[in-house]
Amino acid sequence: MKISDIKLAVVGLGYVGLPLAVEFAKKRNVIGFDINLKRIEELKKGFDKTLEIKAKELKKTKKLKFTNSIKDLLDVNCYIITVPTPVDKNKKPDLTPLLLATRTIGKIIKHEDIVIYESTVYPGCIEEKCVPVLEKLSGLRYNKNFFCGYSPERVNPGDKIHKIKNIKKIVSGSNKYATNIVDQIYKQIITAGTHKANSIKVAEAAKVIENTQRDLNIALINELSILFNRMSINTQAVLKAAGTKWNFLPFKPGLVGGHCIGVDPYYLTHKAKSIGYDPKIILAGRRLNDNMGRYVASKLIREMKKKSILIKKSKILIMGLTFKENCPDLRNSGVTDIIKKLINHKCKIHLHDPWTNDHEVLKTYKIKPIKKLKNNHYDVIIIAVAHKQFKKMGIDKIMKLAKKKKIIFDLKNLFGSTKSDFQL
Repeated sequence: MKISDIKLAVVGLGYVGLPLAVEFAKKRNVIGFDINLKRIEELKKGFDKTLEIKAKELKKTKKLKFTNSIKDLLDVNCYIITVPTPVDKNKKPDLTPLLLATRTIGKIIKHEDIVIYESTVYPGCIEEKCVPVLEKLSGLRYNKNFFCGYSPERVNPGDKIHKIKNIKKIVSGSNKYATNIVDQIYKQIITAGTHKANSIKVAEAAKVIENTQRDLNIALINELSILFNRMSINTQAVLKAAGTKWNFLPFKPGLVGGHCIGVDPYYLTHKAKSIGYDPKIILAGRRLNDNMGRYVASKLIREMKKKSILIKKSKILIMGLTFKENCPDLRNSGVTDIIKKLINHKCKIHLHDPWTNDHEVLKTYKIKPIKKLKNNHYDVIIIAVAHKQFKKMGIDKIMKLAKKKKIIFDLKNLFGSTKSDFQL
């Protein structure tokens, strides 16, 4: 297959798939496929609810066709699957979206077609779980009649600097031929270059350890923060001092959520257990980070008692609900555990986030978010996410929202240690 013969479709148009499809459409015709009809209709009108792509850019992308009809995929010979790979309530990999997309493509792939996956998985998942489905539904043989590739996504939601084209891309294929095809496809859009992994398993493993490493580094700093807090030592001051050494890694304490760092380690540990190895360090870091929201809420309750602020029916404003700053993604946000624990203490919770969709907030928390903030109204204010709107608002205006006897908890150290009652 020549690169000029490629007819491309991106399957799954979320945080990963849509920017990828838009980038490819600058170079070639692309079909953007998603089973969510509402999502397709919004994109056709130029609206991206993830806020990754602006309306102006969407409308001028003439080579990109949005569809939820499988019929529109029949002439395609290269599919890039970019669906979510979450975990279930027991923290086990939920491959439902991945296998659903695979079944959809398995019914229509033809001789010489190539299926490339970008979704984060554990090492071996593509060839052990997805390939058998493709073979069964298509009646074709892997590496004889069709081929697969894996090129893990490295999207950072809300990041307007590290974009797809300037992040080096790992590419891999089911054989040397497929690897070269995958490499040529991505080289059309990736200015930062590509790295050829020598197998799909290597590429899968590389992706899943990227976020596992970050998770463990943050877990260490979170544990140090808990320790220093008990010793009445300012964690931020310690990190600033330690950071003067050239090789000290600049990680900060905080909530760990989202669809990557808070999820990927569970994919790796699932695979480890399936082959008889019980991971120690990875799960220890995950447990600590998973518990940070509850730790923050407990710390706040203790501070309220110290200041003689009545806990029951206290008015607590939480500023920021997303898993990270300047993005509308609520998935796996660490703020959720703070809210749950404070509700259990009968606090009256007020939610405010300029980035989120009101309907999604109501659906997630069963609390209607507020748009207008009242002065002299709150017993506690938690600045949970470092949105640029809060930075622009300034700590003085935020403090005016609180009563005279109050607690300001600047969780992200947005305004410095002297401006809040306590931090991590």
